[in-house]
Amino acid sequence: MILSGPRVMSCHRTTLVLALFAVFGAAPHSVPGGPTPAAAVGAATATAHEVRPGYLELRETAPGVFSVLWKKPARGDLILKIDPVFPAGCAIVGIGSEEIRGGAYVARATLQCEDGLAGKTIEIAGLRATLTDVLVRVHYLNGLQETHLVQPTSPSLVVGGPSGVIQRIGAYARLGIEHIALGVDHLLFVLGLVLIVSSTMMLLKTITAFTVAHSITLGIATLGLARAPALPVEAVIALSILFLGPEIVRVWRGETSFTIRHPWVVAFAFGLLHGFGFASGLTAMGLPRDEIPLALLFFNVGVELGQLAFVFLILGLARSFRTFGIKWPRWAQLVPGYAVGTLGALWFIERTATLLGWG
Repeated sequence: MILSGPRVMSCHRTTLVLALFAVFGAAPHSVPGGPTPAAAVGAATATAHEVRPGYLELRETAPGVFSVLWKKPARGDLILKIDPVFPAGCAIVGIGSEEIRGGAYVARATLQCEDGLAGKTIEIAGLRATLTDVLVRVHYLNGLQETHLVQPTSPSLVVGGPSGVIQRIGAYARLGIEHIALGVDHLLFVLGLVLIVSSTMMLLKTITAFTVAHSITLGIATLGLARAPALPVEAVIALSILFLGPEIVRVWRGETSFTIRHPWVVAFAFGLLHGFGFASGLTAMGLPRDEIPLALLFFNVGVELGQLAFVFLILGLARSFRTFGIKWPRWAQLVPGYAVGTLGALWFIERTATLLGWG
């Protein structure tokens, strides 16, 4: 730490789906020191859910003296290589504990800054090489606080004084949007649902059921009322994607099943598990209890906005393809369904192997 009827899947959706799979394969989540781009598929499967943010908390305990809490994502022995770099005039005067707990590297220290932190720059070294964000919170002696969301495109911040609730709301909502946007496994499950639903009303019912379900478990997990181990949850999330693959094939063949007749039930059941996956974006930070309600509400709002944008993107492009009469070869129409099942199977095998200690 630097503390220094028979229905073939709509061909109008096919091109978009293929493009999405290309993006998924071309932009795997990365951990510095982990798989290289040449191992894109392996990296994508191993880290498809690694979008948890880092968390830096500075709490002023005396004029110019801050207790430091630093958390960053960790998976086993792999620790994300990002660390805070404090400005000139600031020095670490006490090193506290360092540990890996709950899927995060956690460190504590004491920072002393001449003339305080106002107007000074804090950088998160290594952030440009990742896809994660860092939430920074500064608490002052007088009870005021400020919140910043530091992103890879701009890995530094200027400490500028107390921030209002609007800035904090925006930070949590952006975290939610980015969590769903970079959560390939969640989006692939939603895509599978879109491909097996035949009517707009049923799609609305299905997406609503998924939303309600993952909102329930997101809230339960973030409030600390229940916990689910990360590795089994990720394995079952992969299984949920694999489960939809054969259902898409049944739709092509004009067959039916409980899932095809009642997709909202399946969406709700698996949505409960996906909610525990979403919760990793908040629980890893260990927010103060008085901040959790605000963070939970607007993180979830961000997740829903990102999810709805994804669904509308698919439907909007499908409509535009239909308007322009674009048709695709039979083999191209088959690719998305088999890709959903194949990626789900690969992730399930890999995550199960990791869970059992075989990886």
